[in-house]
Amino acid sequence: MIVKSTPLDGVFEIENKVFEDHRGKFVKTFHEDVFKSYGLECDFKESFYSVSKKNVLRGMHFQLPPHDHAKLVYVTDGEILDVAVDIRKESPTFGQYFSTKLSADNAKSLYMAKGFAHGFLTLSNSATVTYLTTTIHAPEHDSGIRWDSFGFDWHGYHIDTSLVSERDKSFKSLELFCEAI
Repeated sequence: MIVKSTPLDGVFEIENKVFEDHRGKFVKTFHEDVFKSYGLECDFKESFYSVSKKNVLRGMHFQLPPHDHAKLVYVTDGEILDVAVDIRKESPTFGQYFSTKLSADNAKSLYMAKGFAHGFLTLSNSATVTYLTTTIHAPEHDSGIRWDSFGFDWHGYHIDTSLVSERDKSFKSLELFCEAI
């Protein structure tokens, strides 16, 4: 497992260990000792996955304190463009984002500390995305910002807004969200 820093303090791109032979492959997506050696919070409380069609955009999601969480994301089938944006007002990288492609083929993960909004766009015909979080989902603390409000250039990708949930369309911009908190 190779843990790589990104330009955002608290976001790490992880190259997972892949064991492959004539039967297929086996991928190790989490190792507590490795995570702890990098100072990553890894007491995961909940795990879930989504299956999305091509051009589905999900995001930009997070939970508010005291139920905010670190998150580990990886893809077991298909490919996504994964995006994290720093929503920590006191951070020197506030409003900045990091994106990477995660896929079953590249077997990478993205780790985000507390204070990041997360979302993705499905690039393949279908994608299965697995999430591990350090807190349990708390609907009353569930929040987000609009995917088109923080300067990320989605224009190179086709976004079918009919496939964006009404909830995701209703989120405030990053600027308005920050004015409200």
